[in-house]
Amino acid sequence: MEKTAQAPAPSPQGALPIVAAAAIPPHAWFAVSAVFHYLGPAFAVLLFDQVGVLGMAWLRIATAALVFAPLARPWRIFARADRQTLHLLLAFGACLAVMNCSFYLALERLPISLVAAIEFVGTVAVALAGLRSLRNLASLGMAVAGALLLIDVRWSSDPVGLAWAFLNGAFFVAYVVIGHRVSRTTAGGIAGLGAAMAVAFAVVLPIGLRDALPAFGSPQLLLAAAGVGICSSVIPYICDQFAMSRLPRASFALMLSLLPLTATLIGALVLRQIPGVCDLAGIALVMAGVALHRSANR
Repeated sequence: MEKTAQAPAPSPQGALPIVAAAAIPPHAWFAVSAVFHYLGPAFAVLLFDQVGVLGMAWLRIATAALVFAPLARPWRIFARADRQTLHLLLAFGACLAVMNCSFYLALERLPISLVAAIEFVGTVAVALAGLRSLRNLASLGMAVAGALLLIDVRWSSDPVGLAWAFLNGAFFVAYVVIGHRVSRTTAGGIAGLGAAMAVAFAVVLPIGLRDALPAFGSPQLLLAAAGVGICSSVIPYICDQFAMSRLPRASFALMLSLLPLTATLIGALVLRQIPGVCDLAGIALVMAGVALHRSANR
């Protein structure tokens, strides 16, 4: 088993929130994350015409970096981090930047349910790496079958859109693997996430700033973009850290099979992408697979 550094004892000021967070089951944190993981991007799609794809990605990451800065104080995290932790945070930040940009570039061309299904494919390997029982193998098979049924949309003839979707899927796997490690280091939780988000902002700064400039001339648009950032990169990432710190990586990876479910439902509610019979059957299989799964801690 890989050894990880023990997190320092929480300060008196931060003890109460940490204790309160620990009292909530990790699966509940994941459920909140699963909803907001696509709720924010669904609203972001509605803003693409006004801000631009990379501009929206810039505003999303910038908002998250600003929210995390006073909470995590990333400058202190970097000053105290050892070399291994520093490299881990830099890799996590770069991963967040590329993942968010490629995700939005894929959403510009493909339905959100298809992007979510492709995003899930990569996590299968992570779940397989930690499987220890036939029960979990069966649950994974059901979840995969459900995800495939949820791809009840045309495999687009747009190779660029698919390339962005698969790039996002690859970096989403990296997000799960690296994020799990970050959650169990001395810079874990909100502190590590905030430091990584500062790195992500530095990476995306020269890429999307020009496209984001129109938002600064419209307070209403800027407020909407900030709301997307909070829904997309603050709430779900915090919930993920609380879940990752208490769930085995394989269990967390398998639970990600809920993402095509939430993407389909949110796509229907926000973007009017109404699911068909195959979509509903896929949702049922994904939910059954997640219910059947048992983590190593049980």
